[in-house]
Amino acid sequence: MTAVLPSLSDAFGLGAVSDRRFLAHGLMNRNWRLVTAAGVFALKEITDVPLPKVRRNLAVLLDLAREGIPVPAPLSAANGDLVAEVGGHGYCVLPWVDGEHLQGTDLPLDQVRDLGALLGRHHEGLQRHGPGPVPEQAPVAKVRDVTEADRAAAALLSRLPSAPVTDFDKAAAEALHERRCLLARHADARPEGEVSAGPYGWTHGDFQYRNLLRRDGRVVAVLDWDRLGVRPYGEEVARTAQVQFGVGGAFDLDRVAAFCSGYRSVIDLSEGDLADAVTRLWWKRLTDFWQLEFYLDRQDPTFGEMFLTDEALLNWWTDRADEVQAAYAAR
Repeated sequence: MTAVLPSLSDAFGLGAVSDRRFLAHGLMNRNWRLVTAAGVFALKEITDVPLPKVRRNLAVLLDLAREGIPVPAPLSAANGDLVAEVGGHGYCVLPWVDGEHLQGTDLPLDQVRDLGALLGRHHEGLQRHGPGPVPEQAPVAKVRDVTEADRAAAALLSRLPSAPVTDFDKAAAEALHERRCLLARHADARPEGEVSAGPYGWTHGDFQYRNLLRRDGRVVAVLDWDRLGVRPYGEEVARTAQVQFGVGGAFDLDRVAAFCSGYRSVIDLSEGDLADAVTRLWWKRLTDFWQLEFYLDRQDPTFGEMFLTDEALLNWWTDRADEVQAAYAAR
């Protein structure tokens, strides 16, 4: 960073940099907080997304910010580009926003409902300012079959030590054996078809607490738009509620209900469309192992912990499927 910082400061007109702090909490891209002559900014080195897609997504933020939706408006470089390429890497700069990341389960119910309404406002804003027209054909998402998922579980078991040497190895092996039993028990619950029910459009793609900055009881910035894409609205609602309120191996059903009620006060998503989205998300979690794959590929304990936590939630969810569906259906 030391070598490229002067070029980046010149490109974005930041002036002298008096303080630089690396932000270690990002899972994918690399980020810094910069104090400069022009103000305080967030600098992002883009490592996980093609640069043309990043440029497309950043342009959307400018339009959303003009509407008063809480997103940071990116700075333009001297040549008008929203991404500067220096030393073989792409960088963007956004105004620094003070706030804190709070898990959804730490929010009072009125703020949870407001959060659902904010997601609805984002979907409305993206209907006007999405990066392109929404395709006439609904998005298709593969629905993995049980045989394929079971083979994936077996392959992961083979990558773990046959005689577990750590507590994680033992827990992961037990979880995979239990998952294979769940797959066999619920094989007939596979959703039909690859097209979800209900409306679709441009969505954020990762509307979770690590990407939300809060201050004084409200969201002041929605961050990380790398996954902006066309999806069923129900999919984003279902996933957001799961990530925000499926904590500690269980759903906070009261907060799931408040969140969905807030969203549906803005976007009239039907109970049937939401039920389909929740079932598809549950099936995806049942047949997917991405956290463990990331852990084994990268040896990053963060993903190992995520795998075990989500495994506990999956079992809880499977045992209480009707209660979960009822919470998502709240008005």
